[in-house]
Amino acid sequence: MKNFQGKVAVITGGASGVGRSLAFSLGRRGARVVIGDVDKAAMEQTLADLAAENIQAVTEFCDVTSVESLNAVADRAAQEFGGMHLVFANAGISAGESGAMWDYSDKDWQWTLNVNLWGVINSIKVFMPRLVEQGEEAHFAITGSGNGAFVVLPDQPIYTATKAAIQTITENLHHQVTATGLPVKVSALFPGPHVVETGLFNSGRVRPQNLQKEGGTQNATGINSVEDMKKMAAEFGFELQSTHPDEVAEMAVEGIEKDAFWLLRTTEDTDDRIRARAAMILNRETPVPAMVG
Repeated sequence: MKNFQGKVAVITGGASGVGRSLAFSLGRRGARVVIGDVDKAAMEQTLADLAAENIQAVTEFCDVTSVESLNAVADRAAQEFGGMHLVFANAGISAGESGAMWDYSDKDWQWTLNVNLWGVINSIKVFMPRLVEQGEEAHFAITGSGNGAFVVLPDQPIYTATKAAIQTITENLHHQVTATGLPVKVSALFPGPHVVETGLFNSGRVRPQNLQKEGGTQNATGINSVEDMKKMAAEFGFELQSTHPDEVAEMAVEGIEKDAFWLLRTTEDTDDRIRARAAMILNRETPVPAMVG
C-alpha cells in the first residue's frame, strides 16, 4: 500500500503509545483515522491533538475483549468514512506479574489473555470479514513482541505466553490470505528495537474492576514506567536504551508501504539472541534465560 491519501485506518489501543503514534504517522500521509481505546480521557486528548494538525479522526470506546465493542468501532468507521483499509490490532497490556508462576493471581492470567490474545482473535473475527468483503487493497497488522515471538524473557511469563501465541496466529493468518489470493496483506509489528517508551508498564490504570486483585498492589514488579526500568538497570551497572513510539510508527508505516510482513527493526544484540535461541533448539541445549538489555 503505497498511497495512504484518503485511506481509513482503524487502530485499537490508539490513544497512547505506538497506537497514538501510528495515528499521527498515517494521518500526516493523508489517512483518516478511527481510534479505539478504553481510556476515554486519552482518546479525547489524542483527538484534539490530531485536529490541531488537521488530521481527520474519530474515536470510539473499544474494549477488545468484546466482539460487540469491536463491531461498534467497525460500524463507526463505516458510518463516518465509508469503510476501512488498514486495521491495527494494537491494544495490549501487561499485568505486572512477579514471583513464582504458580502463585500468580488467576486475574492476572485472565486479564492478559483476554486483552492480548482474545483481543487479537476478536479483532480478526470482526475486521477481516469486512476487509475481505470490500474487495479493495487492505492491510491488517498485529502488534506482537520479540519477547515471546523470538526469545523468552523470564520476568513476564504471562505476557510472553500471549505474544508467542499471537505470532503463530499472525503467521497463520498471513498464510491463509496468501493461499486464497485475498487482497488483504498481513503484517507482524514488533515495537523496538529497544524498550519502547509507552504506558505498558502502567497498564493497571485501565484494569477492569472485576479483575482487580484483592488486598494489594496490582503491579507486583514495582516497575510502572520505562524510567523505572532504566533506574533499576543503572543499579545493576548497565544502561538501558529506549525507543520513542514515533520511531516505531514510522518504521511500521514504511514497511506497510512495501507490503512487508515483518515490521521489525532489531539491534545486533537482538539478532545474536535469536541466533542463539535457534542454536539452542538445534543443539538440544538446556534453555538459559535471556535478559533485558
